[in-house]
Amino acid sequence: MAIVALVGRPNVGKSALFNRMTESRRAIVEDVPGVTRDRLYEDTQWNGRFFTLVDTGGIWISGGDDDLLGMTKVQTEIAINEAQVIVFVVDGQAGPTTADFDVLEILRKTRKPVILAVNKAESHKTTGAEFYEFGLDEPVLVSAIHGEGTGDLLDRIALNLPPEGEDESARVQEEIRIALAGRPNVGKSSLLNTLTGEERTLVTPIPGTTRDVVDSVLQVEDQRYIILDTAGLRRPSKISDKLEEKTVQRTLDAIRKADVVLLMLAANEPITAQDQRIAGQIQKAGKGCVVLLNKSDLVKGTTVPIQKVVREELKFLNYSSVIPVSVVTQWHLDRIWPAISEAYDSFTKRITTHQLNQLIQEAVHLNPPPTDKGRSLKIFYATQVSNKPPHFVLFVNDPELVHFSYSRYLENRLREKYGFRGSPIQLSFRPRSRRDLA
Repeated sequence: MAIVALVGRPNVGKSALFNRMTESRRAIVEDVPGVTRDRLYEDTQWNGRFFTLVDTGGIWISGGDDDLLGMTKVQTEIAINEAQVIVFVVDGQAGPTTADFDVLEILRKTRKPVILAVNKAESHKTTGAEFYEFGLDEPVLVSAIHGEGTGDLLDRIALNLPPEGEDESARVQEEIRIALAGRPNVGKSSLLNTLTGEERTLVTPIPGTTRDVVDSVLQVEDQRYIILDTAGLRRPSKISDKLEEKTVQRTLDAIRKADVVLLMLAANEPITAQDQRIAGQIQKAGKGCVVLLNKSDLVKGTTVPIQKVVREELKFLNYSSVIPVSVVTQWHLDRIWPAISEAYDSFTKRITTHQLNQLIQEAVHLNPPPTDKGRSLKIFYATQVSNKPPHFVLFVNDPELVHFSYSRYLENRLREKYGFRGSPIQLSFRPRSRRDLA
């Protein structure tokens, strides 16, 4: 699909416009320059024309001495280079600024279609006439806050898109959505950059340089992956402002939307309460999971003892594979894709009712349920009601007779027979109703 990039100096409303045009709240919007640091991608369509919209960080022309701002500029330049159409967003209330002219100079060199969008045009007094000196086509007046003019802007974009390809509107096979999660500075963005082969997100030794959830689309053989890179989750006491709270919420949202979560830990550091909290969020969301022990190259000797510690301290993720890796040396990175595929297959697996009931009968025969005050649990039948994750309902005479240990026994039998490596499975016990007896 064609790529359309939103470009402009900081704080002109690019992220708000991105959210409005994609009918989402993907981009963090805050009245502070420099909130968007990475590139955000979202597939959208207008009147049957499909394209990918990209939100970028503002171009800080004067920020070259600042490492982070300089890297933000690089992110924007990458978006400009890969785009077929550029939307140059300016502030209609502020009027043309020196920074706008600096951005314009960069865009002129691309020789690509540039659409001028005058944002914050809520007032009828805003005509955009002062922007004619840019020498571009007639500006499109928009208000990202109120949604005014966005249809006109989308019309202009559609007119400038390259000729429609034969497969533009064809939908690819089901995508696997992956979230990269972990506390700040354990190597999530470095891993994403390595997997995608480009500077996809900012990589600096400064904890917290990724603020948005960043989508990368990868095609590995016949499978399409959507990777969500997230800001590292911090301890509640470290969440110092409203922007940081929004970032943490976006991370939790990414975990909820993912099929499989890659939980990154630092192999050369002890498991922290933060690590356990993030793991708890993954388990609570019921997501597939692969644990990556990054920085394993810094560990002397084998990582087997560390893997054992991880399994002991993150017992609620005992269904996950634990893979020692090194993003720096790329050691064992080739094991990630097979582990993701295994977790996703488990996450989406379905067992027929016949197979399930046969397994339950065998399990009960081998290990009958314990009695409680002379009463015994009776399991009449079972069925799988959903997947993502697999959820099994067992109809019994009295759910209160189900002891936790027996539920765990049945889960273990399911895993022994059908695997489910990398995915949680859920067992629910319900009383058999009169309708079930009929």
